[in-house]
Amino acid sequence: MKILVVDDHVLIREALGVVLRELKGDAVVVIEASDSHQAVRQIEDHPDLELVLLDLGLPDRDGFELLSEITERHPTVSVVVHSAHQDPMTVMRALDLGVLGFIPKSARREVLLGAFNLIFSGGVYIPPEILDRPRPAPTQRVSPTTPVSAVDLGLTERQMQVLALMMQGKSNKAICRALDLAEPTVKIHVSAVLKGLKVANRTEAAMAAAALGLRPERGRK
Repeated sequence: MKILVVDDHVLIREALGVVLRELKGDAVVVIEASDSHQAVRQIEDHPDLELVLLDLGLPDRDGFELLSEITERHPTVSVVVHSAHQDPMTVMRALDLGVLGFIPKSARREVLLGAFNLIFSGGVYIPPEILDRPRPAPTQRVSPTTPVSAVDLGLTERQMQVLALMMQGKSNKAICRALDLAEPTVKIHVSAVLKGLKVANRTEAAMAAAALGLRPERGRK
């Protein structure tokens, strides 16, 4: 697994590299970039790159602009944000852009390890302060203790597959690739999922699905 760490502070890059190697051992290759230009070049130079660990506070470019570019131009590359800017609006904006997680720089080492373990196992890490915010009830038809099925949510099995990939933070283009579907078809399925869960966006969908006990399954690559 090849991971790109993007941060303008060398000590933070080194510290994250140590944590990643501790978790993955020889199975991970960590490369680095100190600004957006280096990051773009590294992504282009490493077509086998799987994950970008991105700091939003880069010196040469708005972090959200870079995040949007990565998700648009490199849909097979997943992104996790690691940032000192951790207000709820920033976290929600990043999650809505499809990142696999938002890890605050203030997170303790054990939190960092847990977040990466969740992400590597196919989950999406959302800071507890975001999960604790009130959110819409996903449905009135299903008890939290009852196993949820496609029928319970009024969704097709294909739409449940799309939901599972949404819970991984996959973009529409990445879902197209995983399920071999046209992008307009994926957009229709995403809209159906949002309607079925009675939520307004992808982040709320992931949280509502998690509240119902659904777990993000690994999609086909």
